[in-house]
Amino acid sequence: MFKRIIWLTFGMLALGLAILGAILPLLPTTPFLLLATYAFARSSKRLHTWLTEHRIFGGLIRNWQKNGSIDRKTKLISVSTMVGLLALSWALDVRPLVLIIQAVVLTCSAIFVLTRPDAELDQP
Repeated sequence: MFKRIIWLTFGMLALGLAILGAILPLLPTTPFLLLATYAFARSSKRLHTWLTEHRIFGGLIRNWQKNGSIDRKTKLISVSTMVGLLALSWALDVRPLVLIIQAVVLTCSAIFVLTRPDAELDQP
């Protein structure tokens, strides 16, 4: 029972960070959603089912769980957002060191996303 409460707490924290990540730039959404799914699988069948069957995120989570894949549309949106964020930072005249750090992190993130297998979006 204690382990279940810990996993549930961890899942709720990860879900909260995922929601913030959907709003705030540079805070990722997907890794926190995947962590929340993992935690809910160990603590709450109802919350796990809710996430994996969610109309927006469910297909993405199921694709990742099945074979670590990301559909092309999601890859395009992800990389476009990364490029746009870097361009916005450059346009706002962010300090060069910050731009370099952003460019390195976003490039590594883009490489990771683009090297995942392609898949059709899994439908419930």
